[in-house]
Amino acid sequence: MTEADGAQLVTAALLVIGDEVLSGRTKDQNIGHVAARLTEVGIDLKEVRIVPDEEDAIVAAVNALRARYTYVFTTGGIGPTHDDITADSVAKAFGVSIDVDERARAMLLERIPEVELNEARLRMARIPAGASLVANELSKAPGFRIENVIVMAGVPRIMQVMLEAALPELRKGRPMLSKTVLAMALEGDIAEPLAAIARRFPEAVIGSYPFRDENGKSNTNLVVRARDPMVLEAAHGAVVEMVTAHAGRKAGSGA
Repeated sequence: MTEADGAQLVTAALLVIGDEVLSGRTKDQNIGHVAARLTEVGIDLKEVRIVPDEEDAIVAAVNALRARYTYVFTTGGIGPTHDDITADSVAKAFGVSIDVDERARAMLLERIPEVELNEARLRMARIPAGASLVANELSKAPGFRIENVIVMAGVPRIMQVMLEAALPELRKGRPMLSKTVLAMALEGDIAEPLAAIARRFPEAVIGSYPFRDENGKSNTNLVVRARDPMVLEAAHGAVVEMVTAHAGRKAGSGA
């Protein structure tokens, strides 16, 4: 897939790993952050999957997603406990061995005294063969990257640090720009003219998001997104014009 100017789109998927997310015990805080941050740098997040701490499920998801998208980011399952099996599962997906990596071990020793570096903590230094490390300035236990798969922690603030460490090494596309218009109308009242605008501007993405304000009154936000600033301005102008015209008709009808 390419943009109109020939620049290749950069796509990504996010694989959230953990029984605790699927059970509802842990409320995921990473999806929104990853989506926003990737959008800012011009990487299109196209898919999010959540899988349990089961090797077969992780292997299948990693292999499916890495074949489909430019990058795959994973969160969760790289801690010291028995159910932290992401690193082993990713190694299996790539068909490579996994063992304690001396680079990762040295990172752990920056924070953990060697006498406390027990077998459980050493699990956090087990890295698939051929992977590069993703730095973690908070707890030192690293993530890693193997080909187009970037493996990160599930703890939100650690994940964020890892994401920032990984991003400079990744290919970027053109960032998606956006503008929001408050419709002052119900979604159903403006759906048809909004669809007509969307057909006029195929290079833009126009979304309609109903909500209730602080007074309980229904309203709609219209979000216009495009990579080309000129397309964004033109589509945004058309949406503003439509909303203004609708308000005028509504006022004229006495509604």
